[in-house]
Amino acid sequence: MNKSIPLFLACATLVSFSFVKPITKTTKQINVVIDAGHGGSDLGATSSFGTEKLIVEQITKKIKFLNKNENVIVHLTRNEDKNLSLSDRAVIINTIKPDLVLSLHVNISTNVAKSGMEFYVANESVAFEKSAEIANALRTKFTQNNSLPSSEVKKAPFFILKKSVVPAIVVELGYLSNLTDRAYLTDEKEQDKIASTILSFVSELK
Repeated sequence: MNKSIPLFLACATLVSFSFVKPITKTTKQINVVIDAGHGGSDLGATSSFGTEKLIVEQITKKIKFLNKNENVIVHLTRNEDKNLSLSDRAVIINTIKPDLVLSLHVNISTNVAKSGMEFYVANESVAFEKSAEIANALRTKFTQNNSLPSSEVKKAPFFILKKSVVPAIVVELGYLSNLTDRAYLTDEKEQDKIASTILSFVSELK
């Protein structure tokens, strides 16, 4: 048998593979705006244990700091304790046009037994359906990774939700007036966990 035939076939195979275009998987870049509610002279919910404006600012900064995914770009409406109007926040959001807006807040109630997270979307939003879909998924994510209870996604005509031209959700992270919630909201490790849960969720957006 002619030994040159197998050699010829091997060379032909290599040549044929050299013309095959490699399959490259492109990863979508995700842009998210994290809006820390209140700021400056606007304290938000307050108690002797802390203020809403500082708690959400701390968590927002952790989200930015802990993000190591080059395909997730985190934008902040504010990264310091300053007054920022709702209109200014909407302008920032609609200029960036991110894949998602999460406006972080902390609740308070005269009923100290009231506890848990709440998620809000707005009927008036042009991205209402997508917002509701994402809010339900985010609620599920937190339910799996969080010790606090969570109510069903609610609707509210909040300014940020109405004016955003992209999917937007207001997230009330817990009640400052509740002992368990307050301990959770002000604990360094729990804040890290909140930030990590949000980052994990955002990285899975499609």
